[in-house]
Amino acid sequence: MKVELFVPCFIDQLYPETAFNTIRLLEKAGCEVTYNAEQTCCGQPAYNAGFWDEATVVGQKFLKDFSADHYIVSPSASCIGMVKHSYNDLFTGSIEQSHCRSIQKNIFEISDFLVNVVKKDYFGAELEGIAVYHDACSALRECKIKDEPRHLLSKVLGLEMVEVKDSEVCCGFGGTFSVKFEGISSAMAEQKVKNAMDMHADYIISTDASCLLQLQAYIDQYRLPIKTIHLVDVLTAGWGNI
Repeated sequence: MKVELFVPCFIDQLYPETAFNTIRLLEKAGCEVTYNAEQTCCGQPAYNAGFWDEATVVGQKFLKDFSADHYIVSPSASCIGMVKHSYNDLFTGSIEQSHCRSIQKNIFEISDFLVNVVKKDYFGAELEGIAVYHDACSALRECKIKDEPRHLLSKVLGLEMVEVKDSEVCCGFGGTFSVKFEGISSAMAEQKVKNAMDMHADYIISTDASCLLQLQAYIDQYRLPIKTIHLVDVLTAGWGNI
């Protein structure tokens, strides 16, 4: 199965190891992974800020950078939600509409792809500790992803998953929300981390780097004994022990 990898901006700039681990994970699932080095942003920052004309230009490049002939997979539900849903606002009735619809049918967040397309859930991962899973807003509400990450994490040797209070509540990032409403955003992150620590969790796991960035910033500020980790990095942990 040939797969085109889409690496979101946050991962490209701040978590590049997660991108490489995504390739490793897809290859272990039996996929042939290709990466177009010319790819850039999906246009979500401009779209969320209300600059739809600028977002359209970026989106046009995205549609040119990816093929409609293969699955497109990304370790970011937020960006997948942008392409699957918000592109309807930008390209409905345009000359790109047909190609856009084909892309939308073939693009998947990685946990959704592994569980529902490839139908594989065990990759030999090992990680000792207690963890909670944070449902990123875009994953839950736009991509309808809830059970898939939990199912994959249940197969990780040594990892005890516990359900945290208010797992579906926003972490406070919300793109420009965290900039415009810093105080509220910080309080939301504080509550999210506190709930995880109340469960004696060692890790907060999620599918979206933006959520992890938000929560890790709060953790680092107060030097708390907990860390965030991307789902992909968990699923590729401990492979050297096999």
